[in-house]
Amino acid sequence: MILRFADPAYLVLLLGVPLLAWWYVARGRGRTGSLRYSSLAAVARADRRRTGRRRHALFVLRSLGLAALVVAFARPQTGVTAENVTTEGIDIVLAFDLSTSMLAEDLEPNRIEAAKAVAADFVQGRRNDRIGLVVFAGDAFTQVPLTLDYGIVNTVLGELETGILEDGTAIGMGLATAVKRLQGSSAESKVVVLLTDGQNNRGEIDPVTAAQLAAALDIRIYAVGAGTRGVARVPVDDPLFGRRYAQMQVDIDEPTLQEVADLTDGRYFRATDRESLEAIWAEIDALETTEIEVEQFTRYGELFHVPLAAGLVLLLLEMTLGRTVLRKIP
Repeated sequence: MILRFADPAYLVLLLGVPLLAWWYVARGRGRTGSLRYSSLAAVARADRRRTGRRRHALFVLRSLGLAALVVAFARPQTGVTAENVTTEGIDIVLAFDLSTSMLAEDLEPNRIEAAKAVAADFVQGRRNDRIGLVVFAGDAFTQVPLTLDYGIVNTVLGELETGILEDGTAIGMGLATAVKRLQGSSAESKVVVLLTDGQNNRGEIDPVTAAQLAAALDIRIYAVGAGTRGVARVPVDDPLFGRRYAQMQVDIDEPTLQEVADLTDGRYFRATDRESLEAIWAEIDALETTEIEVEQFTRYGELFHVPLAAGLVLLLLEMTLGRTVLRKIP
């Protein structure tokens, strides 16, 4: 809520109120009334506290009334500020590897859980950008089409787990599916964030071919290789002995991922722990910013009628009391 005066110059007249009070006090000290009478009975019956001291209320009413009229002349107004936001949003598709190797525990608590948590923070931090979600293992499919409903995206992210797809690592198919989601987009910027921990070993489309398709559609790819260097501890479910752990060689096809990113003017990142993964997503977030133009405007409504009505009522009350109960004789 904003309060302003359309003609504030009139408020200078309020300086006359203290001058009027000074004149009223000075005049009261220098003037006295006279009354010729033949009997003291009427004077004796008069209550000076009622008719004398309370007459000052008339001056107070007159002063307040004049002050209210001055405020009305200054035209007080109240306004409500609003904003028009114009933005060219970004369309972003997250392509997630759900192969069983994503259960490796070199990222806490494991690769897939760490990736889901960090991606959820990324999604929640976006504004005015549509987000989609593609998952892949031995095959690929769209989990969430492009949407502004970040709550839905994060809900589906939280439910992702390995085993919902046939095992394998079809990176090319995951990329191609993500590119397909962005094919009809008219956004200013179109981005795929690819997260994987292995090499392409399934699918009819290889990663480089999918990247060339993305480049033709002006889609940028940020590739993230998730996994430490060397070996990683991976849980293995044995039908006879239950769950056990094995050491698996981490084998990320970094040259291919680098080529995929370079073909589309994107970047390749390597996340060897949870902290580096968080830093990578933060960097991607900073690289893909949305330009927002904000136009601010204020609607004002007139309030002069409130002090005008108050001033007229106070002056009318002063005139009425001065000629009735607070009348002065003579």
